[in-house]
Amino acid sequence: MMAVNRYRIKTRAEQGNRSARLVLRLLAEPDRLLGTILFGNNVANIAASTLATVIGLRLFGDVGLAYAPMILVFVVLIFAEVAPKTLAALYPEVIAFPASWVLLGLQYLLAPAVWLVKFFSNGLLRLFRVKVTAQNDALSNEELRAAVAESSGLLNTSHQSMLLRILEMEKITVEDVMVPRAEMEAIDLDDDWEDVVEQLATSHHTRVPIFKGSLDNIIGIAHIRKMFYLSQMGEFNKDTMLAMIREPYFIPENTSVTHALTNLQDRRRRFGIVVDEYGDIKGLVTLELILEEVVGEFTSIAPALDDDIDEERDGSFLVRGSTNIRDINRKLNWELPTNKSKTINGLITEQLEDIPEAATCFKVAEYVVEIVQTRDTSVHVARISKQ
Repeated sequence: MMAVNRYRIKTRAEQGNRSARLVLRLLAEPDRLLGTILFGNNVANIAASTLATVIGLRLFGDVGLAYAPMILVFVVLIFAEVAPKTLAALYPEVIAFPASWVLLGLQYLLAPAVWLVKFFSNGLLRLFRVKVTAQNDALSNEELRAAVAESSGLLNTSHQSMLLRILEMEKITVEDVMVPRAEMEAIDLDDDWEDVVEQLATSHHTRVPIFKGSLDNIIGIAHIRKMFYLSQMGEFNKDTMLAMIREPYFIPENTSVTHALTNLQDRRRRFGIVVDEYGDIKGLVTLELILEEVVGEFTSIAPALDDDIDEERDGSFLVRGSTNIRDINRKLNWELPTNKSKTINGLITEQLEDIPEAATCFKVAEYVVEIVQTRDTSVHVARISKQ
């Protein structure tokens, strides 16, 4: 009864299995159930002991008092304890379902005696400030993650990976998945109109932020397909463009991706602009970037390496400084530290506390990092290998 998988039993009960419903009913009051089982168990053991003593006296006289306990211990251990309980532990549902009907009958039959035992035992526990309540079946996040990780034989590998990623999402912020400010594609409305049209025509994205003068002054989001429709009609100009852009949605950098996803769904948005505590633009996060945290990258290239990560013949990898550390860990199955820095450039400057020169080499945990190329105030390319 105690070894059954309660979640499987609940599923069977919801499917209409009466025995499963009865098992759940009995388990809802563990003190009463244990009282019934142990009352019957002790009555049986004491009765067996008394019977063995009588038989020993009649067959062997006073010497039988010595034989009876030894024989009884062996018989009880084999036939009443080890063998049946091992069988029940291996096949708990097979045993629990028919046993639940017997136990229910015994609960009613032995109700007065069980109530008396329950009263004194619960009273004793209360003296030690132990609350006697039904078992809490709710799993913590860590327990659920362990359950999913151990279900590799029952779940498809990709489904298992998706479930684990979902459980990790609460710990991930939009800052971890965003496109950084330096890599944002945005259009300055103060540029020449011909340049603005050219940027719209050559953009790789459906929606692009529009700003005036400074990227910190984003005035809206342009839907390029709608712009092209107007240009085909000969009605596209700066005024019509301003009339069509949508007000931007701003997201604080420490917002969890689960919360950001909910907000984007509620507002029917495809992406949001990420800002820091001072209101400055840090980057942008899209619905696709958040979904990639669950299903993986939307790419048909295998293995899942991209232009930011190039494998060398010696087994090392050339990595751009702006590459997200979490992406590297996921793609290469590494464990580079992510507790402070988000990018390779951030990791390097954090470790060295300086802007390093090319050919500088150092070690982080079990990873060797070599600076290949620097650009201005940041690391452009680094070579990383795992020892």
